[in-house]
Amino acid sequence: MIYLDNAATTLHKPPQVARAVVQAMDTMGNAARGAHGGALAASRTVYGTREKLARLFACQRADHIAFTANSTEALNIAINGILHEGDHAISTDCEHNSVLRPLYRLEEERGVGLDFVAADRQGRVDYGDFERLIRCNTKAIVCTHCSNLTGNVLDIAKIGEIAHRHGALLIVDASQTAGTIPIDMEKMGVDVLCFTGHKGLMGPQGTGGLCIGPGVEIAPWKVGGSGVHSYDRHQPMEYPTRLEAGTLNSHGIAGLSAALDVILERGVEGIQQMEHGLMRKFYEGVKDIDGVTVYGDFAALVRGAIVTLNIRDYDSSAVSDALSENYGIATRPGAHCAPRMHRALGTTEQGAVRFSFSCYNTEQEVEEAIRAVREIAAE
Repeated sequence: MIYLDNAATTLHKPPQVARAVVQAMDTMGNAARGAHGGALAASRTVYGTREKLARLFACQRADHIAFTANSTEALNIAINGILHEGDHAISTDCEHNSVLRPLYRLEEERGVGLDFVAADRQGRVDYGDFERLIRCNTKAIVCTHCSNLTGNVLDIAKIGEIAHRHGALLIVDASQTAGTIPIDMEKMGVDVLCFTGHKGLMGPQGTGGLCIGPGVEIAPWKVGGSGVHSYDRHQPMEYPTRLEAGTLNSHGIAGLSAALDVILERGVEGIQQMEHGLMRKFYEGVKDIDGVTVYGDFAALVRGAIVTLNIRDYDSSAVSDALSENYGIATRPGAHCAPRMHRALGTTEQGAVRFSFSCYNTEQEVEEAIRAVREIAAE
């Protein structure tokens, strides 16, 4: 199988990841639940992984990184823990439902004001719209770093400057960029960075988290066992315990730690360059095929390793099925949990077929995918 669905999850991981998970299952107890060898081994691995993430994202404090099951949980924690009745938030048409649905629910249940920066037919935004939508009660701008549909990358530093100039926080969904595009929280002005472990970070599913900048207060989204202050009625307020009620996925975190070792050794810039080259090769090979429509801004210097397209008026699911059954190529069709972006692109009914690349793909696989698209378009 030629796996080109890396924006959903990376299938091919460094072999160290699986080995680390198996070793952890044989040796680790429950982190922060005891002083015996198994519990301490888990605690050391968990904290060591926080330190690696702090280094990767330039998060000032490793103890301000809280682990979650995925970026959806991280975003729910951040959004629900920061926005309250009377607040206003700004987001964009580029968002995944992991941002949209928590915001919609707060709008309905807490009366949180909500506005969206529109995207054009190529999924681009006007940064002046962020400024125009700011209100006196704007508490946060919540946005993706990279669209999971078009691959367009937002200028987070520019958005962060606008947010901070007006006293608002910047919450960033880094699901599509963590591990594949350099992120510096301090330089970009990111107050809360939400990430998942199973995509560009090449870790196991069931891992993710949020990195919290200085002075940011997030109320706990869930409460429960913490391993400390067991006689208190309320969740401990120290980070990261404040946001980590319940048993952590220490086995998965051990796998994530092993993946981070590979990323830090190779360098995010090197991974980005390789993935960008594969994406660009595919784009150049399909963009002029008769009947093929490609979505997104490919003039941008920085973009995700994603090419989304349609072939004539064919249903996107039918195209994806043909790619899988006739060519052994895995892609993602449909709505991609990005309804506002599909409306902006005009693809609500047809959906679209997403090809997404990782550093474990090859140029030969890209050539096979180009050939498949050409043949399907010629039918």
